[in-house]
Amino acid sequence: MKRRTLIKGLATGVSSLYLSKLYAANPLQNQPNQEIAVGPFAPTWNSLAQYQVPNWFRDAKFGIWAHWGPQCQPERGDWYARGMYQEGSDQYKFHCEKYGHPSKFGFKDVVNEWKAENWNPEELVGLYKNAGAQYFFALANHHDNLDLYNSKYQPQWNSTKVGPKKDLIGGWAKAAKKQGLRFGVSVHASHAWRWYESAQLSDKNGPMAGVPYDGKLTKADGKGQWWEGLDPQELYAQNHALSRDSANPNSIHSQWGWQNGAVAPSKAYCDNFLNRTIELLDKYDPDLLYFDDTALPLWPVSDAGLKIAAHMYNSNMKRHKGKLEAVLFGKILDAEQQKCMVWDIERGQSNKIEPFPWQTDTCIGEWHYDRRIFDRKGYKSAQTVVHTLVDVVSKNGNLLLNIPVRGDGTIDSEERAVVENIGTWMHVNSEAIYGTRPWKVFGEGPAIESAAPISAQGFNEGKGKPFTAEDIRFTVKGNILYAIMLGWPTGNEALIKMLAGNEAGKVSRVSLLGNNQLSFEQTEAGLKVKLPGQAPGKYAFVLKIEGAV
Repeated sequence: MKRRTLIKGLATGVSSLYLSKLYAANPLQNQPNQEIAVGPFAPTWNSLAQYQVPNWFRDAKFGIWAHWGPQCQPERGDWYARGMYQEGSDQYKFHCEKYGHPSKFGFKDVVNEWKAENWNPEELVGLYKNAGAQYFFALANHHDNLDLYNSKYQPQWNSTKVGPKKDLIGGWAKAAKKQGLRFGVSVHASHAWRWYESAQLSDKNGPMAGVPYDGKLTKADGKGQWWEGLDPQELYAQNHALSRDSANPNSIHSQWGWQNGAVAPSKAYCDNFLNRTIELLDKYDPDLLYFDDTALPLWPVSDAGLKIAAHMYNSNMKRHKGKLEAVLFGKILDAEQQKCMVWDIERGQSNKIEPFPWQTDTCIGEWHYDRRIFDRKGYKSAQTVVHTLVDVVSKNGNLLLNIPVRGDGTIDSEERAVVENIGTWMHVNSEAIYGTRPWKVFGEGPAIESAAPISAQGFNEGKGKPFTAEDIRFTVKGNILYAIMLGWPTGNEALIKMLAGNEAGKVSRVSLLGNNQLSFEQTEAGLKVKLPGQAPGKYAFVLKIEGAV
């Protein structure tokens, strides 16, 4: 959700001279009210480099995410709470037609419309488990700054006090643990300070030109309103000057790491974010924590992210009796930072076997629910998801898949069909996914030559050549090699070039998952496998090969 290049040198910290000047101008020595757990990890990059990715995560391979919050209520797609304040944008026009002008009906009022009245977390998480997910993520807050749990550090603007008036994270956590899934939370609120700046603006044209949007309202303005007694500034965090070029909607992407003219957040803001996140971890005990940030939240203007990372690792070890089970994700990580946490690639894939476990996070539609995608039947197909999963796993990665949730807490019929079809494939073929590791090569086939490079934190998804039956991906478990064909070969015969008789071990047995043992011949051209006359299923087909490893 951000596009820019990581500042060189953040892996081990910026220079001491730079930091001394930065802190002198904006002192951010956090003094949290929430206690930071002590243990082997200290809030420094060097100390966090002790981290080892737990085997449970390496074995799990597949998770599902409910990227759900008040921005799903309008059903108009991503970053609604920002786009509705951008004059002339699609979301601005939609908002004016549906709710009224953002000077009169702001995002705080959208929050009040959101009731999550049909939300059934147990049913949804059960559906996701049946689809093969081994872990489940829930959105704890987004850039819109509403906490979706009972937060004493965001006491007015959380989902137990406004909107649904429910502890959504509590409900998700209970459902995930009942299903035996590892539970994760995603935290995005570090950016509200800069992200909401569009709410400080006003129209430049038309009858409302010059009338400020509601981003600067205060508690005193609420007399006689539904929000009387609430302070909008605790939601919008806009009691500060605008960043450079703030009126340009695209300028935020180059300022995501608090550079290039972004107004630095206050110490109070950073402390509040730190306390809210530590409280979230302590209250709900997630094993996974996703940050939508370069490296860590608020870095390098604050050490809050480093403190949260150390706290999570130390408290998780204490909870698991000395064994570290925690997984923390960061974006745009260099080689040193990848030792400290798991590298997350948004909407994209690596083009090689990565030395450390990593994760792709993607979505079958928009991150926030968009009704138009359902109407035009525009979701990613189950085949696309399966192919992505197979490709990622072959390169030492995991897949986290968002299924957008409607404002009322349900998913639509098209989404449900995608999830169920993924489950159908996984029930037959998950042996080649769970608990596997990369082989000496991740695959073969024409799509490798056309793979698109990663841009910033990802965003190379769908830019390469489509997969065909000639595209094969490999995984290994013990002495078994799995060759996953991303299509059904013509002529009902498969050729695996990497298993040519003069290059590989002697193959002793080949079978097709979901079918029986197959006849084969290992030649100088490759392993030729005679397939049955009819494909056993859809999307991708797994040859289980013994003797080659």
